[in-house]
Amino acid sequence: MAAQRGKDILLKIEGAPGVFTTVAGLRARTISLNAKTVDATDADSAGRWRELLGGAGVKSAAVSGQGIFRDAASDAAIREAFFDQGLKTWRLIVPDFGVLEGPFLVSALEYAGDHEGEATFAISLASAGAVAFSAI
Repeated sequence: MAAQRGKDILLKIEGAPGVFTTVAGLRARTISLNAKTVDATDADSAGRWRELLGGAGVKSAAVSGQGIFRDAASDAAIREAFFDQGLKTWRLIVPDFGVLEGPFLVSALEYAGDHEGEATFAISLASAGAVAFSAI
């Protein structure tokens, strides 16, 4: 796989069913996929090596990003998702990797700005259900 531009990673939120809108102008993004392990080691484990129980751990995804809002509509969509604390369907597109889609909760939302610069924001999303993956 050749090097990719970070700016090509897209974060989208579902408005109407099946209609996704790109949210904000994210300058930095991180997608973290996690799977906890379940230790199944016991006194009979061969050579006293740790044994893990396959398929038993809890999976999660976390997304964080920072940037500037594209327009008033994207600002309102993120703000509403945070204050309502309702689950929204988000779509994360990583070129040459795939698409992750599922319910996420806005777990953190920060606003900042310099005296002579633009207002910026930072957002963190936590998965709140099954996240589907489809390869591109």
